[in-house]
Amino acid sequence: MLTQYINKAMSKAVYDKLEDDSFSGKIPQCPGVIAFGETLSQCQQELKSALEGWLIIKIRHGDKLPVIGRINLNKKMPVPNEAIING
Repeated sequence: MLTQYINKAMSKAVYDKLEDDSFSGKIPQCPGVIAFGETLSQCQQELKSALEGWLIIKIRHGDKLPVIGRINLNKKMPVPNEAIING
């Protein structure tokens, strides 16, 4: 489901060509996810990497994630008993 979420978020990306002919990209639904690259392809790769890092931080902190394309990563996951015991 995480891969689907990343792919769907990337499909929402917005790119701009900058004055120096490089590119910037952002995903409006994911505040703070922005990247730059010399080429559009490089910008896309950097943006995907930024999104992955953003997701890791948000998930670790328990922050609410935007629902993208009906994919909701905010659903509660059952916690294994050993995690509670060792916790």
